[in-house]
Amino acid sequence: MAKQTKQSSATRTSSKARSSQSRQTPAVQWSFPLSNGNLRYFILAFGALVVGYALMMTANTSDPAQYLEKWANPIAIRIAPVVLVVAYCVLFPLALMKRPTSNESTNGQINE
Repeated sequence: MAKQTKQSSATRTSSKARSSQSRQTPAVQWSFPLSNGNLRYFILAFGALVVGYALMMTANTSDPAQYLEKWANPIAIRIAPVVLVVAYCVLFPLALMKRPTSNESTNGQINE
């Protein structure tokens, strides 16, 4: 009985070795999932953030006498927050969710 067990286990291991050799997994090709269009939207969103924060800094002052006058600046109060909301809530999500068009592959090359 012990001989049969050793023999059957040896047969199992050799059959596993043969099956693993015969089933070669194909090499996985990975490419960056975002296209050039996504990169353009990221650059646009980052530029909008820089512009929004720069506009918000127009009300920054170290002189306490001018503090209230500077914050009455309509650019810092109304325009800068709108630019920042557009950048964070529209441009960044658009850059992440935009799918490549039919003539644009995921690595930026044209499909043929």
